[in-house]
Amino acid sequence: MDKRVVANEILLEDAAALMEEGREVTLRPLGSSMLPFIRGGKDSVRLKKMPAVAVGDMLLVRLPGPRYVLHRLIGKEGDRLTLMGDGNLAGVERCTVADVLGTVTAIERGSRVVKPGNGLWWRRLRPLRRYILGIYRRLFL
Repeated sequence: MDKRVVANEILLEDAAALMEEGREVTLRPLGSSMLPFIRGGKDSVRLKKMPAVAVGDMLLVRLPGPRYVLHRLIGKEGDRLTLMGDGNLAGVERCTVADVLGTVTAIERGSRVVKPGNGLWWRRLRPLRRYILGIYRRLFL
């Protein structure tokens, strides 16, 4: 199978169009902002456009720029959303429900398929993330 490098803007716009049609897409995200739940460049995620989003969902959103992030929804007030990567110690993104392209429905780790949880315990452990992520990176990366 031939591999092609495609610019994020093109790939993610095509993925967004497929999700708008009700289809599920599979992407391999890059980066470490969703550690330890999604390992950039190794794991794949299945995404689908859902009728509603809830705190704890992992969302692919389009931010101004255009910039795309796959982060967890940590706050919702009406149609205004606040997202933060599980592997981030600080910093959030703000967007609206209209900016959501899709919701992670499954995480593929090799031959294993894992259903994403809502990350409740991980969100509560935010003050300890620095230490947990440091240990995780030393042991598993």
